Amino acid sequence: MMTSNTTTMKYSPLNLGRWLIWSFFALVLIIAPMIFDKGASLSILSQMGTIMIFALAYNMLLGQGGMLSFGHAVYSGLGAYFAIHAMNLAGNGAIWMPLPLIPLIGGVAGMFFGVLFGYVTTKKSGTTFAMITLGIVELVHACSLMFPGFFGGEGGIASNRVYGEPFLGITYGPQIQVYYLIAFWLFISTIGMYAFTQTPLGRVINAVRDNPERVEFIGYNTQRVRYMTLILSAFFCGISGALAAINFEIVTDENVSAFRSGAVLLFTFIGGVGFFFGPILGAIVGIFLTVVLGDFTKAWLLYLGAFFIIVVMYAPGGLASLIMLNLRVAKFGRFKRIFPSLAAVSVSSVIMLLGVVLFIEMLYHFTLESLSYGTERQLFGFTVDTAAPTGWLVAGAIFIVGLVFFRMTKKSFQLVWGDVNTEIEELIKGGKA
Repeated sequence: MMTSNTTTMKYSPLNLGRWLIWSFFALVLIIAPMIFDKGASLSILSQMGTIMIFALAYNMLLGQGGMLSFGHAVYSGLGAYFAIHAMNLAGNGAIWMPLPLIPLIGGVAGMFFGVLFGYVTTKKSGTTFAMITLGIVELVHACSLMFPGFFGGEGGIASNRVYGEPFLGITYGPQIQVYYLIAFWLFISTIGMYAFTQTPLGRVINAVRDNPERVEFIGYNTQRVRYMTLILSAFFCGISGALAAINFEIVTDENVSAFRSGAVLLFTFIGGVGFFFGPILGAIVGIFLTVVLGDFTKAWLLYLGAFFIIVVMYAPGGLASLIMLNLRVAKFGRFKRIFPSLAAVSVSSVIMLLGVVLFIEMLYHFTLESLSYGTERQLFGFTVDTAAPTGWLVAGAIFIVGLVFFRMTKKSFQLVWGDVNTEIEELIKGGKA
């Protein structure tokens, strides 16, 4: 029967809303390659899937446990190395291991090194924990170049994912088959990591994040709680690394580098560490800024850094917090009031962004590519001569127009937003929500 609180969409004994969300997530994973079916879309979707698992696993530490790690790529990278060696052994007939089960090899390897390294790192918390993890990732990265027998040196270890007898015609040669394998493990892993948040351990690690002294006072060993959480996180990181090994068929020292650890930190923070779906959103945006945008401009690192700074300054809760804040307003039926001013601020921001992008692209081309390719550059369908003042004046004019428009609309948006949220708070306090 339906419960009295219909807004939560609970149907006893089932939570109908939760079933709808998970069904929608599965449906999106199924139909995504049918919508994005051009060029390298399948490869990009596959990369997003592996990074989503990595970011969700990382957020088990950062978002749920308050543990800032600079070396979490150790577990995904070592999981990838063990997985690709298992693929080579299975391909040579030395062991029996179907490709769909290879992610378990990576997961077990990640968990093993989580047990090994986590015992050391979780002895401390806070800044000390972060520094120790940074030291460990640098140590493992150095070892990857010192022991080429296992790590393959700078060239890495290559493999071929097409081995053994096809099962129901599935060889995992076509990219679409690899995508659905990644999507399957993404769905299973996401369910597992969400289930962790509902367990006693998941609740206790939240308490350790918020008030470790009180948790110790009531009898819990905070180091053991952090240790167990890191082991579970390392397991899912290993699954992510194994899927990346299957997707690219090569693992190099970059997989265990501090750069990769920093990338997942940026993606997770951009998405929002305070929300379970935040890392998923961050992985999508992060892959777009690094992979997709990287194919169009050499300034992608500048855009990634600038976007991260903007998120930290104006949306410290990540993109997920912006979505949830607007959904909260919509839930109380007040979104129509903020929509005109929100749209005006958004349009003015896009105009400013267009001017900034034009300026950056012309500057990059003029300083780095003009000697080799000439001073002309195609931007948004137009040919721009970066040596002539016209393009610079147009970019400056667009930016100034956007800036003036933004300053005109910003104040009205802030007033409406503040009024609406004040009314919502009053409704909540009055018990009318």
